[in-house]
Amino acid sequence: MTAHDTAYERNAPDARVVEAALAGSHQGVFWLEDVRDRVVSHPPLAGRRDADLTVVGGGYTGLWTAVLAKRRDPGARVVLLEAETIGWAASGRNGGFCEASLTHGEANGRTRWPDEYDTLARLGEDNLAAIVRDIAELGLDCQLEHTGVMTVAVEPHQVAWLAEEAGGERLDAAAARASIDSPLFLAAHWEREGTALVHPARLATELARAAVGLGVEIHEHSAVVGLDSDRAGGPVTVRTAGGAVRTDRVALGTNVFPSLVRRTRLHTVPVYDYVIVTEPLSTEQLASIGWASRQGLADLANQFHYSRLTADNRIMLGGYDAIYRFGRKVRPEYEDRPASHRTLTAHLFALFPQLEGLGITHRWAGAIDTSTRFCAFHGTARGGRVAYAAGFTGLGVGATRFAAEVMLDRLSGLTTERTELEMVRTMPLPFPPEPIASAGINLTRWSLDRADHREGRRNLLLRTLDSLGLGFDS
Repeated sequence: MTAHDTAYERNAPDARVVEAALAGSHQGVFWLEDVRDRVVSHPPLAGRRDADLTVVGGGYTGLWTAVLAKRRDPGARVVLLEAETIGWAASGRNGGFCEASLTHGEANGRTRWPDEYDTLARLGEDNLAAIVRDIAELGLDCQLEHTGVMTVAVEPHQVAWLAEEAGGERLDAAAARASIDSPLFLAAHWEREGTALVHPARLATELARAAVGLGVEIHEHSAVVGLDSDRAGGPVTVRTAGGAVRTDRVALGTNVFPSLVRRTRLHTVPVYDYVIVTEPLSTEQLASIGWASRQGLADLANQFHYSRLTADNRIMLGGYDAIYRFGRKVRPEYEDRPASHRTLTAHLFALFPQLEGLGITHRWAGAIDTSTRFCAFHGTARGGRVAYAAGFTGLGVGATRFAAEVMLDRLSGLTTERTELEMVRTMPLPFPPEPIASAGINLTRWSLDRADHREGRRNLLLRTLDSLGLGFDS
């Protein structure tokens, strides 16, 4: 067996087409720029105050926690502290795929928690339904589209993989192309119910608006520098450079950033995901590709792509490259990687050659909090006074609400169906320290790419990681 080019590589346009498309682009997050006129600023924390609950992190995890805490107990004093601005990190720059799965898909969930997978699937469906209901009840203007996701095979060996998908609608090449017209599509599986699409930055800003309306006190530019507590119990003091909150309970939603609970710092690594967005398609361009149902789009490669239409009919395309930087560093300069943006642009025109000449307007990246089990883990510290959730591995738009419920259950001392889950009660294996982490992750990434070039066949390293329940996902 010899290596061969992928469908994206075989159908890539001339490099001049790619350079021309990117010529007018700028480094910037489309979603965040799109909400600039909707953003409400919140003052940094200054001085001291008391609270019943202090939430650290102004992304989805923290925002859902604050909102749900106030809905459980309207009289509770809730303070939310954000190091930068609301939704500026992963929550404001992802693809907006709000999925029911809490386990990064059925295969991963059934492999890790076979005895409780059916329960996890039901709870995930309930969680997505609750999100849709909350969006309506709270009046969150986040461009919700309950259109599902179409997963496509673009290589012959992937067609058999699609046959293993449960539920949904199976489409042959002609039916797939009738829905979204790409010459690369060989077959597809359309799951219409399990995923909703949202405007990610709007969801964050709207959750913040709802939180304030419920009485949550939000402070931006208030990075937490430490947690102080008495071993015997009592309040925890959450310290920032400008002040402190003396609080009964703390919920941590710091995700990709270094955890304030030191023992969990090796349980995630930051992996950079790259994204492009086009200019709005004309009526003729949109007609040439169809996409009338506006469903999300994904492929089956190890280094997979995800794509969707924006409200003004731009195409967003992300994924493929998953870049880890030595030392678990998260830095702004890592967000502009020309090689990754050129690759995505070439793949866009491989998917839709009829769109050659379309311009790219935005290019960006975001850091994903990746765990070795591909989905979130949950825990407590300081005698149950501090709760945390992290490791969402790219599927946090929906799962963060579930994590918020878990944290609030635990901080209230409640035993619920959620808290009794093995998935919730156990922790993933940590990533090793450097330099082993960098060497292992990069070797795994090379192996995943090699598998994509060898009809999906996994080498000894990947098979060993599979058997140990470990991994690194693109």
